Amino acid sequence: MFAEERQNAIVSLVNKKGSVRVKELSEKFDVTEDSIRKDLTQLEKRGLLKKTYGGAMKIRINVHDLNVAQRKDKNIEMKQMIAKKAMDLIKDGDMIFLDISTANLELAKLLAKSMIRITVVTNMIDVMQVLATAITVKVIFIGGTFSWGRDGFVGSITIDQIANYRFDVAFVGTVGVDLPDNSVATYMVEDGLTKSAVIEVSKKAYMMLETRKFNMDGTYKYAKIDSFTGAVMDGKPQEDIEEQMKEYDLEWIY
Repeated sequence: MFAEERQNAIVSLVNKKGSVRVKELSEKFDVTEDSIRKDLTQLEKRGLLKKTYGGAMKIRINVHDLNVAQRKDKNIEMKQMIAKKAMDLIKDGDMIFLDISTANLELAKLLAKSMIRITVVTNMIDVMQVLATAITVKVIFIGGTFSWGRDGFVGSITIDQIANYRFDVAFVGTVGVDLPDNSVATYMVEDGLTKSAVIEVSKKAYMMLETRKFNMDGTYKYAKIDSFTGAVMDGKPQEDIEEQMKEYDLEWIY
């Protein structure tokens, strides 16, 4: 096998598995570990992977859309698909939590048009405003410290209030999901801690997850993937992602 063929195969493996080890690649391609390290260096320079100690990992994107104003007009159709599927998880009489998430804003719009009788607890200002005129939805707003993006409330005061509730279902926003690392990320620490508190007091907790976020990163890991009940997605993920998802006993809804 020529070096170029080997390098192409390495990139395919990294994209499929999320990460690879030098020793494993050396054995697989029957070349020295030094040859593999040189391959990885060249591939990193070409922007095709990221070298790590003893191996390499898939490149993940961080777009730094820090607040809702930057995100709520992007990928609307995907978020609407997620919201429609999330509606099927809600039944009359439920108390649900909608955190700061643009997908949750789309879910709130559907709830406002429905005749379902539920209680919605939220810390997101836009969600509260959308549900303000909903006839059958009781709304409880959680206060605290303004989030960095001025789109909701987070932090210790918010967490103290959340701790007193027991939600039937929570729908939680995500910035990035790293399957090999078993982690879910957001941008702000206070937002992450608040999301963690919601998961802790919920009978069921679902990620509101655009499939593109399997390849994205935030800056703060707020939960493990397997701390969730499941994930509501906009569609079928890539084959390699779908294969990695099988490692988790979650409800993957797509």
